[in-house]
Amino acid sequence: MFKYVIKRVLLMIPTLVGITVITFAVVHLAPGDPASLKAQTATDMLASESMTKEIVDNTRELYGLDKPLYMQFLLWTKRVATLDFGNSYRDHRPVMDKIKDALPITLTLNILTILVIYIVSIPVGAYAALRPRGLIDRASAVVFMALYSLPSFWVAMMLIILLAGGDYLNLFPITGIVSEGASALPWYDWVLNVGWHLVLPVTCLTYGGFAFLSRFTRASMLDVIRQDYIRTARAKGLPEWKVVTRHALRNALIPLLTLMGTLLPALLGGSVIIEQIFSIPGMGRLGFESVLARDYPVIMAIATISAFLTLVSIFLADIMYAVVDPRISFEKR
Repeated sequence: MFKYVIKRVLLMIPTLVGITVITFAVVHLAPGDPASLKAQTATDMLASESMTKEIVDNTRELYGLDKPLYMQFLLWTKRVATLDFGNSYRDHRPVMDKIKDALPITLTLNILTILVIYIVSIPVGAYAALRPRGLIDRASAVVFMALYSLPSFWVAMMLIILLAGGDYLNLFPITGIVSEGASALPWYDWVLNVGWHLVLPVTCLTYGGFAFLSRFTRASMLDVIRQDYIRTARAKGLPEWKVVTRHALRNALIPLLTLMGTLLPALLGGSVIIEQIFSIPGMGRLGFESVLARDYPVIMAIATISAFLTLVSIFLADIMYAVVDPRISFEKR
């Protein structure tokens, strides 16, 4: 196992470099840049042609965009090696400060979402597999598939109209992550205030995940409970809950580890649509606004961190295979 871990860690380095090169090329080859946006703004303000050209030249020099692409990439790589992602082109704040402000919000939102999805979907899927074509199996399939077909932006708008000061009830806030002045509240009231703000966003992010994960769990459990060792465990007189939890569910979780390998980048990425609708200053909204503003340092920082977390997630999922199932080994025999 130790040799395998070292090999995988070493392979992650060229993979991350390749992803960084491709991301850098795609971002810089896209039409438009910060200098062009400033020139467009100057044109809208009826600036003269010479002034517009001066703005473009000064902006490109300020951001280092006048250098050749390979030189820009080398400077970027040097900064990344020291965990310095530079300053934002929009407000000249350090990129890491902007990410530190947005990341806790997105982590809170997405961790709650994933917990709700897994807590609901895995037990429902496992129970449906133990009683296939039963009432719970059919009802959960119909309800979850109906929820899966609803667009998240439409559900968000309906919840706002019905429950957040629209035409009916006014039970939940519709903007932000915490009320103004909530910092003066005791910690438990502050936590309740944040939870009050997160009810609608978490609802919009969770309902669509029930169908996929529950049916995936059901299919995996159906495959496992037909195995000979499950019949042997029951023949030995083990209680049904031990057969299900210690033998069936543990082995059924192995395919789910592949899905869990995408959790870390998903935690970072956030939801652009939901964060925009509810005005949540998270990573999804930060990335969306950075793309519109051609804020290269922020875009590259988010892409690089996401790529790194993806590689780490895949690596951890491979290691978890051996933890869940001792029969799996990565060493040569």
